[in-house]
Amino acid sequence: MKRVLVLISGNGSNLQALLDQAAERRLGGDVVAVISNKADAFGLERARLAGVATEVLPGKDFADRESFDAALMQLIDGYAPDLVVLAGFMRILTPGFVRHYEGRMLNIHPSLLPKYQGLNTHQRAIDAGDDEHGCSVHFVTEELDGGPVILQARVPVFAEDDAAAVAARVQVQEHAIYPLAVRWFCDGRLAMKGGLAWLDGQPLPLNGHAGD
Repeated sequence: MKRVLVLISGNGSNLQALLDQAAERRLGGDVVAVISNKADAFGLERARLAGVATEVLPGKDFADRESFDAALMQLIDGYAPDLVVLAGFMRILTPGFVRHYEGRMLNIHPSLLPKYQGLNTHQRAIDAGDDEHGCSVHFVTEELDGGPVILQARVPVFAEDDAAAVAARVQVQEHAIYPLAVRWFCDGRLAMKGGLAWLDGQPLPLNGHAGD
C-alpha cells in the first residue's frame, strides 16, 4: 500500500473524501499523516477521528517561505510518503520544495485549468459569463496551478448563481475526482514524465488543457 500524506489549511472536505475512500480500502494507499499550517483547521479533527497522525507547522513561526518550506519538507519526509496531496493548502510553495516532490505531489484547483489560475475562481467564472465551470486535478510544478492536468470535472453555471452556489456544485465533483486520481497514482497507473501526465503508459489528453 502506498503512503499518502495530505497538506491542509482549513475545513478539509477533500481530505474527508480521501479518508473515506482509504477506510473502505478503495484508495490504493493509506493516509499516514495530515499536516496543517493552521492549528484551528477543522481538517485536523477529521484526521484525528480517522486515527491519522496530525502535525501543525504555523507559518508565523518562520522568517520567510524558504525556512518554512525547509521545515515542512523535513516533517513530511519523516513520514516517508509516496505521494503528497494538497487539499486546500493555502500557501505558495517555493521552487525547491516543488522540485523535491516533483512527480509525486498532486493538487486540486477549482477551475477548468488553464482558466482562472489563482484565487476567487467561482466569481471570476460568473463575472466572465461562463456557462460552465469545474475543477482540475494536476501534478504540482513550479508554475502556480500550471502543472499537467490529470482529470477535470465540469458543472453548469446558471444565470441566478452566486459564487457560493457554484462552489458547492464544484465541490461535489472535487470529492469524486480527487480520490480517483490518488488511486490511479497509488495503483502505479499515473505518473509525470517529461512534463506530461501519463496514465497506463499513455500521455493524457488534458495535458494540452482541455479547458482551453
